[in-house]
Amino acid sequence: MGNRQRAEPQSEAIQMSREVPEWRGKTPDTPAPPRVRLRVFERHNGICYLSGRKIMAGDKWEIEHPQAIINGGENRESNMAPALVGPHKRKTAQDLAQKSKDYRVRAKHNGIKKPSRFPGSRDSKFKKKIDGSVVLR
Repeated sequence: MGNRQRAEPQSEAIQMSREVPEWRGKTPDTPAPPRVRLRVFERHNGICYLSGRKIMAGDKWEIEHPQAIINGGENRESNMAPALVGPHKRKTAQDLAQKSKDYRVRAKHNGIKKPSRFPGSRDSKFKKKIDGSVVLR
């Protein structure tokens, strides 16, 4: 039978496949193409990043950024995970609330405050006395 070499097992051939470069969006709004969505889905074994539930056929799911773009994350493949629509909407609302709070804290620290919309408030140039008379501050 001679010097025949054995064919490599299938698993070794898969391990030796070429690596593709990480996808990066040109802008924060650039949607991930279908090939990237598939890679992200397979990397997480089809499990929702937020709920831990297996995403089944027919379930609506989206690409989610664990480090939100509005909070400093990047639109790249390593910052993406599959998430079911419901949990994704809740996390997006939390991310937006955190961004708003960070802005308010930073503005207060820098002495920037929004003027009150109520006449007679401390931001107003008028002051109302207890007897009802109005005077300039």
